[in-house]
Amino acid sequence: MNNVYYPPKKDEKKFHCIHCGVYAQQDWNYLYVNNSTLGGFSRSVFTYTICTHCNQYTYWYNDKMIVPAEAPVEPAHPDLPADCLADYNEAREIFARSPRASAALLRLCVQKLMPHLGQKGKNINDDIAYLVRNGLPEIVQQALDFCRVVGNNAVHPGEIDLNDTPETAQQLFCMINFIVEDRISRPIQVKNLYAQLPQSALDAIANRDK
Repeated sequence: MNNVYYPPKKDEKKFHCIHCGVYAQQDWNYLYVNNSTLGGFSRSVFTYTICTHCNQYTYWYNDKMIVPAEAPVEPAHPDLPADCLADYNEAREIFARSPRASAALLRLCVQKLMPHLGQKGKNINDDIAYLVRNGLPEIVQQALDFCRVVGNNAVHPGEIDLNDTPETAQQLFCMINFIVEDRISRPIQVKNLYAQLPQSALDAIANRDK
């Protein structure tokens, strides 16, 4: 995806709204409670924001967004295949409660993505190796291996403790969207543009390449 995603973050004046998805200004306020012993209202540890674009609320406890419960991570790429989307969205929903479980779901998402990249989808490591032998750009290989290694550490005990470093699991969402953009979206865009060329130009190219 071309646009940078700025996730909701405590006290940030602007971020991508979890409701409307627009990068917009957020107005922060405290929630107050009626404290009868003090004879009035007192400020609580709960805060909320109002998105200036859609006027929807998010509620926070200390530094964590609690309503909506959906984690403040970027939404799925529009071209993410349908059979991968459910796993991505479920991983997004549970990320705040369990980064490790979220990463395990994203590993499954990557495995399901492999057939859409022309691979078998049975062994991610073997699929990546085949793609590399056939000219896969290094940056895409690194993104795929990042997803593979972090996902494996979520499923099996490893050197990465995702509950201690949730930001590592959070980057999986970015990597999957990057892979989809590079391997699926861009080829579709180029193919559609190429098809718009005049037939005479297409015939000339075909004759050139014989």
